Amino acid sequence: MERRQLEYFVAIVEHGGFTHAARILRVAQPSLSRSIGKLERELGVPLFHRVGRNAVLSTAGELMADRARQVLRDMDSLRAAAQTIGTGAVGRVDVAATPSSTLEPVTSAIARLRAEHPGVTVSTWSALSAAEVIATVLRGRCEAGVCGNAERPASQGLISHYLREEDFLLVAPPGTAIGVDGTITPEDLRGMNFVVPQSATAVRARFDRLAATVGDLHIAAEVGDRSVVLPMVLRGIGAGLMPDGWEYLARRAGAEIYRFTPPERLPQWLIHRTGPLTPAARAFVETTLEIHTEKSNLPAG
Repeated sequence: MERRQLEYFVAIVEHGGFTHAARILRVAQPSLSRSIGKLERELGVPLFHRVGRNAVLSTAGELMADRARQVLRDMDSLRAAAQTIGTGAVGRVDVAATPSSTLEPVTSAIARLRAEHPGVTVSTWSALSAAEVIATVLRGRCEAGVCGNAERPASQGLISHYLREEDFLLVAPPGTAIGVDGTITPEDLRGMNFVVPQSATAVRARFDRLAATVGDLHIAAEVGDRSVVLPMVLRGIGAGLMPDGWEYLARRAGAEIYRFTPPERLPQWLIHRTGPLTPAARAFVETTLEIHTEKSNLPAG
């Protein structure tokens, strides 16, 4: 079994078929097909069912997909470990994160890694929810993940580190005046219009809970891409609930920012699979935890 065969197999799985994989890999499709055929003969099982012009993973293929990714990571880890001698961590780490977690703490971790471990490249994988982050890490698509989740992510083969309590903010159109001294209570939201993400996200769950408690909250727009919430707020379509990772960008853009009394919070977690990490992943995890420790030791206020 050759590394190239595993790379071809994973590419077919991730890009949805032989044609797209061949284009991404820049190899001729017949060559790709021959390589997978040889791999199937070596394993003694079909990895794909050919249905017309499409290729569908077989049961054996489904079982092998995660293992193939892990084998490739282990190979990269061995290579990177040899390269780290005298040079520091090198390599690439794939990190799954929700949009707010990408803003903070992933951005801070990348900034520090660039200064302390310039040989490490962080590739972020956007996820819509904490559940998607967890599933992506468990499948081996990413080595680490950062997300907000009310309960500690618990699963066999998964390690989770508590980072902080992520504050939810009310981000309102410019000129909005409510509450007292930059703080609001849930009752202050009554009668307001909102731009909300679609279901299955922590932000939407918080909005639905507030709507059920307060009543008279109106959805002006429901979006699938949370990156458009802030532009819609700035256009006056409605207010939005946003984790505090968005605060800097929202203030710079001119939105009004309010904190809740009592606070609306969600625990934020750093997760990775059990077992050895690649040097790049280990550097990312250690750096993220260092930043968390430094911020926790800052004096209040």
